[in-house]
Amino acid sequence: MSNLAQQTCEPCSGNATPMTEKEADDALKALPQWKITDRDGIMKLTRSYDFDDFVGALAFTQRVGDIAEEAGHHPMITTEYGKATVTWWSHEIGGLHQNDFILAARTDEVAE
Repeated sequence: MSNLAQQTCEPCSGNATPMTEKEADDALKALPQWKITDRDGIMKLTRSYDFDDFVGALAFTQRVGDIAEEAGHHPMITTEYGKATVTWWSHEIGGLHQNDFILAARTDEVAE
């Protein structure tokens, strides 16, 4: 388990401040296969995973759903034949928080 994946997610209220672009870029160094995207003015953390078939992508989607439910923090997941794309961001604050990077690291672990 990576050091980042072992960290504890902190409760994130609507009063929390989203990461700045520099903070997010610095945090991204621990997750080289992820990228920061800007959708509708909101920074989000995104990665796609390839699978041999739909069944593999669907099983991965369920594993990500399990870690999301456990953390009480839910990503956008697009599941298609041979591919799943996961996007993390903190909805309440309209941007990225350390929790998103922790859960992205956990997502990488369930993909292995």
